[in-house]
Amino acid sequence: MKKYYLFLLIIISIFLMFLSLFLGGADIGFSDIINLLNGDVKNAKSIILLEIRIPRVIMAFLIGMLLASSGVVTQSVFLNPLADPYIIGIASSATFGAVIAYFLKLPDIFYGLFAFIASAGLSFLIFVIYKKANNIATLLITGIAFSSFLGAFTSFATYLIGEESFKIVAWMMGYLGGASWNKIAMLIVPLIFTIFYFYIKRDELNIILSGDEEAKSLGVDVEKIKKRLLVVSALSVSFSVAFTGMIGFVGLIIPHTLRMFLRTSNNAILIPLSSVFGGIFLLICDDIGKSILSPTEIPIGVITAFFGAPFFLYLALKSKRGVF
Repeated sequence: MKKYYLFLLIIISIFLMFLSLFLGGADIGFSDIINLLNGDVKNAKSIILLEIRIPRVIMAFLIGMLLASSGVVTQSVFLNPLADPYIIGIASSATFGAVIAYFLKLPDIFYGLFAFIASAGLSFLIFVIYKKANNIATLLITGIAFSSFLGAFTSFATYLIGEESFKIVAWMMGYLGGASWNKIAMLIVPLIFTIFYFYIKRDELNIILSGDEEAKSLGVDVEKIKKRLLVVSALSVSFSVAFTGMIGFVGLIIPHTLRMFLRTSNNAILIPLSSVFGGIFLLICDDIGKSILSPTEIPIGVITAFFGAPFFLYLALKSKRGVF
């Protein structure tokens, strides 16, 4: 991958982030940003920019990176383009864990930790079931079953929360309005760790794409590396779900679109590009959600589902031809 492509994408990302600062309920103009840059931090619009708009824009980008990169890896581990963490139930288990942490009134960091424990456990379980059955129908049915099962517990916990359950319902639909510098700080560590880990394992992932038997013959401990990748992928999904709720299909749309356009499954290319494109995609989706019915916001999970559901159907119909 030529480095200047990645550099160009980063420039585009920064430009989109800047444009996103103007979108929202309050009327923020270019002069307000200049005032903030000049140190006028006590102005009402400067406070909106510092405490709401900028954290939200950064949060959208980081969450997009987490979801898209985990999608690349999950699909490579299961050797199937439909293996999105949202579709196969990993995101639902993370939601379950985060709701339990909320129900127990634990600090924010425990949302991510509980979500991670739940999603890592389910990832292993799905992996074992899929390994025995080894077909996509089983993977999808298993994911739907676990999503429904855990969804029932989540709904019951939400019901028990009572009057504040509206916040949980809004969060479960994908909500970036709760973005804060504190949450961004908690996201940075898992983001850097997961993407770094995925990238240093790019060669093993590429070998795994040729099939388990071929990978074993080349000296790769397939089961061990797959389990480790699933745990790290679960970490990525769990922290994104814990802070922004269920935002589906990012891990499905971005990696597969890049595979189609670039005509490659090389993870050395897909992991960094998917991360950046995932951030751009979620940023654009958030802008759409804020703009269509402004000042009313459409939950970002609704916007991504609008794009993702037809895309998933397209992939399902094409899956017989093989994608990897």
